Amino acid sequence: MSVSNPTGAKIRILIVDDIAETRDNVKKLLYFENDIEIVGTASNGREGVDLALKLLPDIVLMDINMPEMDGIAASEAISAKVPNIQVVMMSVQGEADYLRRSMLAGAREFLIKPFSGEELVNSIHRVHQFAATRRSAAPPPPTHVDNAAPPPPPPKGGKVIAIYGAKGGCGASTIAVNLAVALREETKERVALIDASFEFGDISVLLNLPNNRTMADLAGEKVGIDEELLDGTMTSHPSAIKVLLAPPRPELAELIKQEHLKQIMDILWKSYDYIIVDLWKSFRESTIFFLDIADTILLISTTDIPAIKNAKLFFELTEKLAYPAEKTVLVLNREDGRSGINPKDIEASIKHPVSGIIPKDERTTSVAINRGMPFVTAQRNLPISQAILTLARRLVKTEAKEPAAPAKPSLLGRK
Repeated sequence: MSVSNPTGAKIRILIVDDIAETRDNVKKLLYFENDIEIVGTASNGREGVDLALKLLPDIVLMDINMPEMDGIAASEAISAKVPNIQVVMMSVQGEADYLRRSMLAGAREFLIKPFSGEELVNSIHRVHQFAATRRSAAPPPPTHVDNAAPPPPPPKGGKVIAIYGAKGGCGASTIAVNLAVALREETKERVALIDASFEFGDISVLLNLPNNRTMADLAGEKVGIDEELLDGTMTSHPSAIKVLLAPPRPELAELIKQEHLKQIMDILWKSYDYIIVDLWKSFRESTIFFLDIADTILLISTTDIPAIKNAKLFFELTEKLAYPAEKTVLVLNREDGRSGINPKDIEASIKHPVSGIIPKDERTTSVAINRGMPFVTAQRNLPISQAILTLARRLVKTEAKEPAAPAKPSLLGRK
């Protein structure tokens, strides 16, 4: 599926590659694209930088290995002097180190040679669309006002709800997307959803969202994350929730560091009332980070023995991490009473109450997943949808009972 050019204007391209045949092949691949214009070509990185500063293209297609100045150094120079020029790196090498170095140098995408015309065009459109989104999200210049308005009230601090599956395939991501939509419908407040399964996130599929803007766009030493950039990177869903998607490829996950996550959460706390985080089933640094800062952890389990065993281990870990017992809420998913293990048995084994039960409905969940449409919206009156809505109301009610807390402190100084 191709990505369209949202601006309507021609996308101006500069090609930088030391092999003349490659430059000609790229030009041929783009020849019949009516919205793309080749404004120049260069045979090495130094020439590419000079032409970029002179021609001011929208996008530079940059080879990574070139004489005099390689693509990494050239990309850094262009990004430093003209940040609005986007770079798409090209290379016959697909190793993670090349990818990481390219992204840190400011490149927006990484194409492995040989690539098809469709891959090239889609990459150009994705990068151009991202740049257009950033420009449109820019605030208007300040105007002088003699009688300045009083400052807005301090933010209350969004409630962070981390969702963790006791094992793979227990439906945690499905619950995450439906819970986010349910919270929006129940409260009419601002809800953000983060796909923190950085290697293999499914949220884009479950919500039928394009993954041309993802958390990978916020990674890299050259990127300073601010409210404008974060809002432009998040994707709007028809339910009115905003979604921060996982990277489109597994190898991009290593670009996301804890410092990025701290900056992101500092901004989201000030802008959203609820932040739902769908976690990967591991205890990597990023997972512990989200578990630490969460107000509530939803531990999603099923009634089979492996899931129950893992749930028990999870609670043992939370004790070692000194989390309050009430911070973790155990939810049983796909319960139909046929496993021979009832909730009371699970409570006795785990020594923790079962706080929510989501009934099994394979047909509804399967149709919702394949259509990319949350069932809590499409089929609100079904028992499975009502169970999600009940869980959302409980979370809202729990928050209402808690004493008002000051806005959360910045994480930027925490380890």
